[in-house]
Amino acid sequence: MQERVVLVSSPKTKLYLEADQSIREALKGYPRALQAYEILYNDSEAKAHWDMANYITMRKLGYNDHGRVHAMLTGAASVAILSLIAKSGAKLDVVESGAGNLEDTFLVVLLSTMLHDIGNQVHRVAHEGFSVMLAIPIVDRILGQIYSDPEQRVKLRSFILHGINCHDLSPEPLTVEGGITAVADGTDITKGRGRKAFALGSVDIHSISALAVDEVHILKGERTPVEIQVYMNNSAGIFQVEETLTKKVLRSPIRHLVSVVAMTLEGSDSDQRIIKRVRLHDTEDRFILD
Repeated sequence: MQERVVLVSSPKTKLYLEADQSIREALKGYPRALQAYEILYNDSEAKAHWDMANYITMRKLGYNDHGRVHAMLTGAASVAILSLIAKSGAKLDVVESGAGNLEDTFLVVLLSTMLHDIGNQVHRVAHEGFSVMLAIPIVDRILGQIYSDPEQRVKLRSFILHGINCHDLSPEPLTVEGGITAVADGTDITKGRGRKAFALGSVDIHSISALAVDEVHILKGERTPVEIQVYMNNSAGIFQVEETLTKKVLRSPIRHLVSVVAMTLEGSDSDQRIIKRVRLHDTEDRFILD
């Protein structure tokens, strides 16, 4: 049976609960990572950061969700991607550097991904750096409860902060873990997220395209360890896939480990079927008919 996490267009509460369940299930065998998640999940400071980041991005800028739901969905995606990459035998930078083992890698990726957007509360411009600054006390507090060795805490924190700083490709991630955070961020493109911005009056190609994406599946690929399948109700969704997701795949260290497939749903009356199914071509950096 293929493993996957499904990010669906659902009410906010349902999205949140599905992501929470997915994360807990994925981390069952990794108690340190699960403990870190529990601490972060209940952290009042982190909750306030997510809420204020969402207020600025949605209410002031008219963007999509960048708060707790986005953090949860991308967190679930990150552990799913890491699980598949680890099972493929690919080298992980946390392990290669000697900073930790696979369990520590899950902790790094999850914290990096769930805290990557909190800097938006200061401003969207340069939000990556603000996210790093605001994340440091939270990360220190969490790592301090799990690791007794200060040297290891500092090493793991460096990987977490790198992933946060590079999630929007400015600068591009240099580590596998940073690449996972960037790609996981790019998977949150379904209409469950885009509808909010549209309802608040943001009518542009980004919000329209987001409404055309129904589901994102992350599963074991035939050609690569990870295949991200995007199901669209209208071909307009290809803009969201290309601009948000594939850029992050192509400009990350895990590009050779991830493939992207976008397809329109069968029987969609609203789509003139300009595109039926396309695949990201791994050598030409573009979509081709599949």
